[in-house]
Amino acid sequence: MNTELTIKEAQDKVDHFIKTVGVRYFNELTNLGILMEEVGELSRLMVRTYGEQSFKESDKNRELGDEMADVLWVLCCLANQTGVNLTESFQKNLDKKLNRDATRHLNNEKLR
Repeated sequence: MNTELTIKEAQDKVDHFIKTVGVRYFNELTNLGILMEEVGELSRLMVRTYGEQSFKESDKNRELGDEMADVLWVLCCLANQTGVNLTESFQKNLDKKLNRDATRHLNNEKLR
């Protein structure tokens, strides 16, 4: 069984779920707020896992991948409801970075 999804397939699966189980999308500003909440939860776990903060009891059963997936879910919601094709947008963004930053980091003394 192939469990890998393309970005397009992820957007389509989120859309199908929202329209069949979730009734409808929350409005864009609500989803933006939810995205910020999910990023905050990811941040909290990262700080406790890789930073200096200690875990609280409520943090201990959280998984990094699950928190990242929550962020991706809401990002797919926002993309779907605003007509953004994340595959095309990500490819354009990669191309921009590859062209703009081709030698930028190689010449950064701070990274040596």
